[in-house]
Amino acid sequence: MAPIDTLNNERYVIYYRVSTKKQGDSGLGLDAQKRDVEIYLNNFCSKCEVVTEFTDIESGKVDARPELMKAIEVAKNLKATLLVSKLDRLSRKVSFIASLLEDKSLNFKVAVMPNADKFQLHIYAALAEQERDFISARTKAALAEAKTRGVKLGGLRDKTNERNKARERKAIENAQQYRSIIEPLRAKGASLQAISEALNKAGLTTSRGSQFKPMTVKRIIERLA
Repeated sequence: MAPIDTLNNERYVIYYRVSTKKQGDSGLGLDAQKRDVEIYLNNFCSKCEVVTEFTDIESGKVDARPELMKAIEVAKNLKATLLVSKLDRLSRKVSFIASLLEDKSLNFKVAVMPNADKFQLHIYAALAEQERDFISARTKAALAEAKTRGVKLGGLRDKTNERNKARERKAIENAQQYRSIIEPLRAKGASLQAISEALNKAGLTTSRGSQFKPMTVKRIIERLA
């Protein structure tokens, strides 16, 4: 399908946000955002120019993020469009989203909602905030109910943490068996795709019995490190 010619010669300032340093270091949190932005640029504008990109490692509950402030300033100065993958990358607060929508000097787009206007974005932000509030209330109610039944909540968290640690130890042990194939290929500069294909051709499978994929190999490499 040919790209939809809805925007011509439009300049974009791209903004990404991940919540933790671990996501930022691994790139895993950014991969999905970059994919969505790429899909938007390839399909919803015919002549796009990406001026610059900014990335914050910060919770969506914090509005005064340094890279976001820079992205907004650059977009305004250059009369460019601020582009994010999803609305919650800008903020999880409907009040902050509303303030951006009311700013006449700022234009922004959401990649996964390419045709949404400002009114629709405002409604979506409000509904998303209501859903988060409900989930929080439901979680508190469940914890209160468990407490009345005499469940030791701290004990449950400790057991969960132990299970998670055990799973991680097992995953690291499983990763070791692929070291002899992965490390020589990495030394030759092989891509994640090439390494996954080599593991599959060797007749190996993941710990769950599945074929290897580039992201699977990425996780194994991180564990080997």
